[in-house]
Amino acid sequence: MKHSVKHSTTRQTRRGRGPARRIGRSLAFVLPVVLVLSGTLAVTRVNWSGDPSDSVLAASEASSAKASSARAPHEVLRDRLLTELQEEDPGVALTHLQQAVNERPSLADHCATIARALGRAAVKAYGPTRAQSYARPVCDTAFASGVLAAHG
Repeated sequence: MKHSVKHSTTRQTRRGRGPARRIGRSLAFVLPVVLVLSGTLAVTRVNWSGDPSDSVLAASEASSAKASSARAPHEVLRDRLLTELQEEDPGVALTHLQQAVNERPSLADHCATIARALGRAAVKAYGPTRAQSYARPVCDTAFASGVLAAHG
């Protein structure tokens, strides 16, 4: 008697049954859904109504406007002049300080404080000797006293 072995005509492979294939199929389905949902959530934050009170961006702008309006004019001037000192030189910053005080006499009370801050910043940026070379009689000798305070 012959043993007959049945050979299957369909070949069995692991294709489509491995864990990598399952993960790939899951990602192929889940990833676009996640992208669509995250995109949709981002779009819902956009103000489509045209009413600025509904806008998240308008709210953040309003709070930053409050923060900047809460800053005193002399603080804004000081920060601007400190930036000029770094980008150009202390002479330019001192000239602009004198012009600002001439245009707005209310800043005169803060002139010496701003000039001292410029003097300290000039020492950090240029060293004491070079910083002192920029000294001039803006707000009396406040710039020079700032240079001295930072150096000493």
